[in-house]
Amino acid sequence: MNLAGRRIVLGVTGGIAAYKAVEVCRRLVDAGAHVAPVMTEGATRFVGAATFSALASEPVQTSLWDEISPIPHTRLGQGADLVLVAPATARVIAAYAAGLSDDLLTATLLATRAPVVVCPAMHTEMWEHPAVQANLDTLRARGVHIVPPGEGRLAGGDVGAGRLAEPADIVDVVVAVLAASVVDQDLTGVRVLVTAGGTREAIDPVRVISNRSSGKQGYAIAAEAAARGADVTLVTTVDRPAPAGVEIVDVVSAADMQAAVMPRAAAADLIVMAAAVADFRPVTVADHKIKKHRFGADGPPVIVLEPTHDFLVDLGAQKRPGQVLVGFAAETSDLVANATAKLRDKGLDLIVANDVSEPGVGFEHDTNAVVLLGADGMRQDVPLTDKRGVARYILDAVVARRESTPSPTRSVP
Repeated sequence: MNLAGRRIVLGVTGGIAAYKAVEVCRRLVDAGAHVAPVMTEGATRFVGAATFSALASEPVQTSLWDEISPIPHTRLGQGADLVLVAPATARVIAAYAAGLSDDLLTATLLATRAPVVVCPAMHTEMWEHPAVQANLDTLRARGVHIVPPGEGRLAGGDVGAGRLAEPADIVDVVVAVLAASVVDQDLTGVRVLVTAGGTREAIDPVRVISNRSSGKQGYAIAAEAAARGADVTLVTTVDRPAPAGVEIVDVVSAADMQAAVMPRAAAADLIVMAAAVADFRPVTVADHKIKKHRFGADGPPVIVLEPTHDFLVDLGAQKRPGQVLVGFAAETSDLVANATAKLRDKGLDLIVANDVSEPGVGFEHDTNAVVLLGADGMRQDVPLTDKRGVARYILDAVVARRESTPSPTRSVP
């Protein structure tokens, strides 16, 4: 582990887990990092500022007003290779998500373009509160790396989820994020089209046929591609915060998605079909809500389904030289066999296969485990990790394919 020359701002907030940040600080310095500690006022009630000043690479800062520089947050934010918040309280997470800057740490978070790693720590009830989870989803969509808390003993003798991740694990994430940031601009100028979410096929004006896709993986791919310099358009069925620099196209049904994707496909250098597009839709859609009390002796109405058009086949058939087409296969059995058949039959360059029956994998989860299969015979198994991490593996595979494939020649009139 070598962080020599890397400048890390370590933000420490006011929770009992602040004592663990001392060990995080020590490990970062031992790995060669220059650590600039920033403590909130609440943090100083748990750990003395002198402790971090003694262990870090420079004296701790606690205020926007206590140093010679009139804009310390800008100096810290612009000079950082990474900003780490450990522990991160619910208050700081909410302020960061809402864009509030009422102290030095939150101002620094808003003033940096460096990667940010946030390590939540709080009681189980707070961790599970919908507002906290919504704020974390907002940060993830913006490219912030979240290190989930573990389970164990909490303050007051309680036991449950919300315990700060172990210092060694936090430092491992920092190392991985910094390593990934070195190659973050390898898609500069590449035009990327991504789809996300599950389509919804109407039964009546109220009810739909859909699936469990949350769109998280598609959004992670869009955010990662944009961070690596790509010009990204995201066609989506879900209402999530837009990743920075990504054009959003909202759709609902499979037909809507087809209408949005097909006219844009020819101009794209990379198409990633991460959306879960419905395979079937009702043949007829009722004009009014189907009322339960109108069911007669024959019981509820029968919904007759018909196949939707599989426009992924069209994309494979009309793929131009140099264009890369990536599909997804969510399976519950025979993962590799089913994904390989889809890769071949639909003319894909790469397919991302996952077994959604496995714990923590696929739909609705913040994590995923996939197998990447290439038309050239490539196979890569990606272990369970966060969906932004999976996005990096996918785009790394795309970059490798683009580099190994000769650029198409253009005839000169």
